[in-house]
Amino acid sequence: MNFATRGLFAVCAALCMAPAAAQQSTYPTKSIRFVVAFAPGEPADVLARAMAPLISERLRQPLVIENRPGANGSNGIDLVAKSAPDGYTIGLGGSGALATNASLYPKLPYNPVKDLAPVTSVAHFPFLLIANPKLPAATLAELVALARSKPGEMLLGFGGNGSASHLAVELFKLMAQLQMVNVPYKSSEAAAADAVNGKLMLALVEVGAALPHVKAGKVKAIAVTSAKRVFAASDAPSFAEAGLAGYEAMDWLGIVVPVATPGAIVARLNGDFVATLKRAEVRDRIIAAGAEPAPSTPVGFGALIAAEVVKWSEVVQISGARAD
Repeated sequence: MNFATRGLFAVCAALCMAPAAAQQSTYPTKSIRFVVAFAPGEPADVLARAMAPLISERLRQPLVIENRPGANGSNGIDLVAKSAPDGYTIGLGGSGALATNASLYPKLPYNPVKDLAPVTSVAHFPFLLIANPKLPAATLAELVALARSKPGEMLLGFGGNGSASHLAVELFKLMAQLQMVNVPYKSSEAAAADAVNGKLMLALVEVGAALPHVKAGKVKAIAVTSAKRVFAASDAPSFAEAGLAGYEAMDWLGIVVPVATPGAIVARLNGDFVATLKRAEVRDRIIAAGAEPAPSTPVGFGALIAAEVVKWSEVVQISGARAD
């Protein structure tokens, strides 16, 4: 290839790339649809509505929230996956829609790894194992010993079949080699309430649902399911710290877009969401809900999704867990 040919090739390549580059450099030029895969009023929706005006300010375009709950979040994320990959539809999904539904629902209409581009994780929501004060166990080791002495007798409540708390329960039972009776509730709040009134001796629920009862002395905090202690419940050891090495389970939230969305747009959205998550008012809101802020790179969030799909598919297969 001579000099003139190389020069012509370079000009042609530049002309071909120019429209795409121009489009990305001016993004966004209109309002953006923010699909929230949760019902209005749920904690994830409340957080989305707290972030939306701050993101809009940074993007200089309206961020219009569209709630699309159902099928453990899959309805909303399916809509995102099938939208035009132009940066004008973004989604907020949880660990169900972005990881565990792949094994819980045999006909999931999208592939969370192949059909979506990760932008950033938003927050991690660990669970707290709580016990009624009458239960003769104050530590995880004591609880495991008690459960092993009564195989198939102890009841363990959680927030619904197929939920992240359900899978956290199944992982606990598998790793600790326990036989316990599952008691699914419609919500973590309902399970926590029965642990308070004595209908249950034990429940694994969202930290935010448990904390008021723990602070009031109505239940005992045994351990938290995150790899390390969490700020909101710093007195509770992690399962790993309390003796169950390698245990970690949590619900989480993250931002995704359709898979073919240009990298420059993904990078722009990542920067704006990460900056927003680092703002004190947003961080404080997340911590107050019993969660941990978790801004990340797109690559980091993608690695989390891929790892969680594999991890929980194994737990589902071994335990036989099913969604409602």
